[in-house]
Amino acid sequence: MFLNDLPLLELTEAVKGIAQAIMQSGLLPQKATRDAIHIGVSSVHGIDILLTWNCRHIANAAIMKELDAIVAGCGHELPILCTPEELLGD
Repeated sequence: MFLNDLPLLELTEAVKGIAQAIMQSGLLPQKATRDAIHIGVSSVHGIDILLTWNCRHIANAAIMKELDAIVAGCGHELPILCTPEELLGD
């Protein structure tokens, strides 16, 4: 099966640090902790693009600059956060 060949990305201390920094910033509501972890995992593991349909807490242009600053402050680079439609274009 295709999914069996995909690697699992570890939830490292660096991932937890980014997620905690995002949550402590107040940028995301407390119910969005998993979203902060997704951002942390993709940042720490050097993922180029994080595709999501979550436009409230992840692929949200209104918070992108702040997310980028938080992740950079933790020593990592924020991946491109976008929906599949944005990636494919017209």
